[in-house]
Amino acid sequence: MNGASDFSLDNRLALCADFVRDGAKVADIGTDHAYLPVWLCRIGRCDTAIAADINPLPLERGIETINNSGLNNRIEARLSNGLEKISGDEADDIVIAGMGGELISQIIENWEFSKDRSKHFILQPMTKSEELMRWLFANGFSVIKRDCCTAANKCYTVILAEYSGEVRTVSESDLYLYGLDPKNNPMHRRFIEGCVRRLLKQAKGNPVCAETARILEESFK
Repeated sequence: MNGASDFSLDNRLALCADFVRDGAKVADIGTDHAYLPVWLCRIGRCDTAIAADINPLPLERGIETINNSGLNNRIEARLSNGLEKISGDEADDIVIAGMGGELISQIIENWEFSKDRSKHFILQPMTKSEELMRWLFANGFSVIKRDCCTAANKCYTVILAEYSGEVRTVSESDLYLYGLDPKNNPMHRRFIEGCVRRLLKQAKGNPVCAETARILEESFK
């Protein structure tokens, strides 16, 4: 691997990369193969990055990617439970991708620097994105933007958030819809359609799920 052109990011990681600020120091939490930090440094978006994972084996895969890229002087692989081993001055943009929304919430909550308003959190939940949104709003985080993509024939959302100190209560439907435009954006619609299918499965005996599904369906008519 001599350059970014030697491999490509899947759509999930590519969308996360799009949300990273130019010149930001990046921490990629749950990095696995370290593709994202290597890509960001190779294209010049970032000068330095930390590739962190809780498990040694994925981290070894990441180290191999970093070594093959020749970016050892710019990317550090670090064994860390979430953001536990990341200090506030080491990361401006924190990417947490490829895990459940509730686990992502816990990782942010447990980081002592999460309320630093200069930090950006780029979050890609595999499941329960609505619970992540609920946690963000309830804990003083603002959602700056959202987008959606498909990978392996599944549709996912990516959330860009930062701490603002403003606690918000939003409707159940807004936990799914906030920042998205399913009426005019086909990818957003596909994501919301998936949410509707899931809610309808849960709707038997749960009127809240049924009503939320109805509101979501109305959003793209």
